Amino acid sequence: MNATAFAHPFLSGLFGDDEISEHLGAEADIRAMLTFEAALAHVQAEADMVPQTAAHSIVATCKNFWPDMGQLKAGVATDGVVVANLVKQLRTALPSEVAGHLHYGATSQDVIDTSLMLRLKSIFPILIRRLQSVIEHLAKLNEAHGSCSLMGYTRMQAAIPITVGDRVSAWQAPLERCLQRSLEMSKTGFPVQFGGAAGSLDKFVAQGQALRAALAAELGLVDWPQWQSQRDLIVDLSNLLSLITGSLGKFGQDIALMAEIGGEIAMSGGGASSAMAHKQNPVTAEILVTLARFNAVQLSGMHHSLVHEQERSGAAWSLEWLILPQMLLATGAALLQANKLACSITSLGRD
Repeated sequence: MNATAFAHPFLSGLFGDDEISEHLGAEADIRAMLTFEAALAHVQAEADMVPQTAAHSIVATCKNFWPDMGQLKAGVATDGVVVANLVKQLRTALPSEVAGHLHYGATSQDVIDTSLMLRLKSIFPILIRRLQSVIEHLAKLNEAHGSCSLMGYTRMQAAIPITVGDRVSAWQAPLERCLQRSLEMSKTGFPVQFGGAAGSLDKFVAQGQALRAALAAELGLVDWPQWQSQRDLIVDLSNLLSLITGSLGKFGQDIALMAEIGGEIAMSGGGASSAMAHKQNPVTAEILVTLARFNAVQLSGMHHSLVHEQERSGAAWSLEWLILPQMLLATGAALLQANKLACSITSLGRD
């Protein structure tokens, strides 16, 4: 049995997201870290900091190298990070005269945080595409049924008549704002992390900033001054994830309540009951509520990860490793379920 519902043999039927999982697994992480090491060697050679022949060797080796995973696991248990052992193994795969040029002037956090940014850069277009799809489905529902009437409810009590368009707008508008923020975040870009041992680029003196800019360009990332102990970017991104799932949770909660009342919504599909054959449970709608609440809880932990001691924190940093992947998976799963739910609605309101 897998300990997480996102990769569980059967719970993943509700919570799984194979497309985003691909970018969060060990293989994607290691490939991104190797991409960092190859890019670093290349830009250092261009700046005459390491020999061109050494850089060519490092780039070629990183392209085909795969580490011993057992050694990596043992290394993490000792070092607290994967990079020390990864670099050690990579150096053994290089000619002895080249090995010393690998990872020059970098630190573990440079590699790990840049790997995260590279993978987020791949994940965000997926989230944006799905978010756009949900918004389009809601717009179609509004177009088809928007003039139909519904009973409006305030504080769980019948209030006054409204239209389907009124309610759909309350689902759609927050998602449009989330989409705008997602697009802005992607446009602003995901920054490279490169600061060296204590964030001061101490190995490079006057060349440090130019080298960081070249590294960012090589990786297709944004050039930022080191941010290794400044985690507001990560928490802001996490907040956006929670806003997306929370807004989808509102959609799911309303659909579940409409299904309970009856007469105002018709849907295809629905979950079977083991005891009552006549029931069609609003499973997809319920899962949106679950995932909204899950991410809301995780967001608290991400705010705790803002508290880095001095120039680097092992405790706050590793807290992100536990939480952020789960939030990304929850958001991806919620968007998949929301698209499924929106497509299942065949009618809304009363003529």
